[in-house]
Amino acid sequence: MQAKIEKLASRTYVIDGYDLNLPERTGIYVLDEEELTIIETGPSPSYPQIKNGLEQLGKSLADIQHIIVTHIHLDHAGGCGQLVKDTPEASVHVHPRGKKHLVEPEKLVKGAKAVYGSNFSDLFDPVFPVPEERINVCEDGDRLPVGKNRTLTFYDTPGHAVHHMSIFDDHTQGVFTGDTVGIFYRGIHSTAPLVLPSTSPSQYDTASMKTSHKRIEALKPNVIYFGHFGASDQISNIFQSTATWLERWIKITREVADEQGSSGLLSERLLQSVIDIHGEKADDSPAWKALKMDCHVSALGLYQAHEKGRL
Repeated sequence: MQAKIEKLASRTYVIDGYDLNLPERTGIYVLDEEELTIIETGPSPSYPQIKNGLEQLGKSLADIQHIIVTHIHLDHAGGCGQLVKDTPEASVHVHPRGKKHLVEPEKLVKGAKAVYGSNFSDLFDPVFPVPEERINVCEDGDRLPVGKNRTLTFYDTPGHAVHHMSIFDDHTQGVFTGDTVGIFYRGIHSTAPLVLPSTSPSQYDTASMKTSHKRIEALKPNVIYFGHFGASDQISNIFQSTATWLERWIKITREVADEQGSSGLLSERLLQSVIDIHGEKADDSPAWKALKMDCHVSALGLYQAHEKGRL
């Protein structure tokens, strides 16, 4: 399969990992520096896209020196164990609270199966452990030079998950935000970027997410690189969108809880809230298919957060 690869800036590319069997779902970022670096691996089924995308750049898996994952959810790091088998020189960089899950992914797999059910195998298998000696833990503020004129700085940014970090790139003055800032639906057209919060279970926490948003915004980035999917330089619109939708979804969650409704009802109402504003072209396009699944997952996290007093 010919991978789709897009140049975003000098020596900066994104490979479409075709996660969930959908285009423009999960991005694998490539920093073509002296020390070849990728940010996110996607799930294991994204492996062929990574291999082919690197070949289009004249590179191979064996050239990779650094594999960075913003967090260890399987759509971002599930393919890490498979990838390290063919990247003998690569170190894997992860949040301190994510290391144990890369070494022993069984708990993570169990949680994902609870969310994705019978679709799990098609979307995520195989999930291999990462050898502990290949892992480097990234503390808040740690820096990683990857080229003579490029250094990455790691920031602890919980909210979506406690094991989440974001990465500031001094070359492009951009931030790789994983899921903390939200999901960018560039396939759903509006006057400004449609960015919805990602509130998946089981660690979503509203206060932490808002704090992380402020911290990332304070870096004054020129561009946000989303885990899902692609890049945007409309910084103020990005943060306005995710903040507005987060408050809207919290309000809907409380209304459903007051009605003693289920997470399924909440999922329906989250989706309808987006359709009400952006749904004049709601259809079975890849972007809308992804959004429907995201509303289901985010509803589970919001409902759980409400029950645990983290909303």
